[in-house]
Amino acid sequence: MTQELLNIWAEWIKPSAGLATVQWSVLLALAAAAGHLVQRYTGLPKVIGYSVIGAVAGFTGFTGAVWPLQGVGLFLLELGVAVVLFEAGGRIPLRWFKYNPMVLVQSLLESGLTLIAVYYAMHAMGVPDAVAQPLAMLAMVASPAVLARVLIDTRASGPVSERAMVLSTLSTLYALILCSASAGLMARGEKVLDPITLTGSFYPVLVVLGLSVVVGAGLALVLRTALRVMSPTSENTAILLLAVIAAGAALAAHFGGSAPLAALLGGMLLKQLNPRPWSWPRQMGTASSMLTMLMFVLVSVVAAQADWGGPVAALVAVLAGVRILAKIVGVALGNLGSGSSWQQALWVGCAMSPMSSVALLLVSTFMVASPVLGKQIASIALPVILLMEVLGAVLASVAITRAGESSRPPKLQIRLASKGPVHES
Repeated sequence: MTQELLNIWAEWIKPSAGLATVQWSVLLALAAAAGHLVQRYTGLPKVIGYSVIGAVAGFTGFTGAVWPLQGVGLFLLELGVAVVLFEAGGRIPLRWFKYNPMVLVQSLLESGLTLIAVYYAMHAMGVPDAVAQPLAMLAMVASPAVLARVLIDTRASGPVSERAMVLSTLSTLYALILCSASAGLMARGEKVLDPITLTGSFYPVLVVLGLSVVVGAGLALVLRTALRVMSPTSENTAILLLAVIAAGAALAAHFGGSAPLAALLGGMLLKQLNPRPWSWPRQMGTASSMLTMLMFVLVSVVAAQADWGGPVAALVAVLAGVRILAKIVGVALGNLGSGSSWQQALWVGCAMSPMSSVALLLVSTFMVASPVLGKQIASIALPVILLMEVLGAVLASVAITRAGESSRPPKLQIRLASKGPVHES
């Protein structure tokens, strides 16, 4: 039905920029309105509205997103992910780990347990090792983009929010390294890196990491030099930041590195070169918000096009459930000596449940590396990504609110609480 309407539409409307431009403009306008309404009437993050509109478009046959991603769509997703991860990396001072090394231990335990638990869960469900291993690596990924959007929309700040953002960024770092290296092996027809026994070759890991470090270091040095002579609040600085991040992402991907990983490392290195607190220019924030909304809608449109049949639904439910539980348990296991309470560890684990654009980009990488295996991976990963983009945002919002760090709790929760005794301040 949707395709027929588009065909009729295409007969009488011939915009200079192409019909796809009109379709995406209308879709983004609807997503922006839906995000506003969701936050206004429920208090939940706007990302839920973005994702729902994208999912509806995908389910009804929207043809504006080609899978696997390529061309302009792929570049826009890479750029959006790079901007988000650069900002996330810029929030992590490496000196913090010197004074509180248990945070790093907590991160490794959480990511490692998620990797192992999902791998064995998929193996028990009859998924072949060549598919179960990439799925386990993808499960490590949290979504700094979704979590950042949740923190902004709920006006949250505090130890749980900061810890969740740091651990989400670090888990993304590990997954980018492993998945990018595994995709390289897959493209050459070699065995995928074995994440359980660690008997795979470390050469692809070193190549991806080394190239990404070089590009990230160049990115950090250029921006550090620019910040010495330009005002951080200038719109010219915002344009420079966006242009340099885009160039760095393109170069990293061209030379065999990882564009998101290079941006993340660039942000972390810039934080070390310029340790004083710094924030995005207002103009950069607007551009970043636009790219972020585009990412969420694109992820939902693509993921909704996957097969949601019975056998896949069972695998999706198991993977999502095991992943959430593993992250909560992993954070709790590493909580001793990390400076947070056990209750805070529970909320941190819940806040790390979202998945979104980084995971989709990694699935696209597997699809390009090996169309056969990539298709099997995507058939399970895409529904999980869409589910955890929406459900993860809700869980993160509830976790941040229950931790007492939100100044704008969900209105639905307020209404439920008003029906009974209130035990929280």
